[in-house]
Amino acid sequence: MIDFTPLKPYLDEQGRLKEWPSKRNRSKVQTLALWYLAEKFTSGVAYTEKEVNSLLNQHHTFNDPALLRRELFEKGLIQRKLNGSAYWLPPEEPSQLNSLV
Repeated sequence: MIDFTPLKPYLDEQGRLKEWPSKRNRSKVQTLALWYLAEKFTSGVAYTEKEVNSLLNQHHTFNDPALLRRELFEKGLIQRKLNGSAYWLPPEEPSQLNSLV
């Protein structure tokens, strides 16, 4: 189980990410924010880019789903087809989970 407590200052009252953590907090808090968002996806479901953006827009307020989508992919928290036509959760959790638990 991941402890999202350090993310609390970055969430609004509805649990939406209200800002992208600064570079100063990049490694730990940004990764924690990405894990928080990755948990919103359903395992075994393939999403279109539009569906990914819609899902991310439901869980953040700073209007940059492309940034979040790219970061999720680069951290290995979601996978995609080469042409970007489908996104899904990886079958196994990425290794950086251990550093957050």
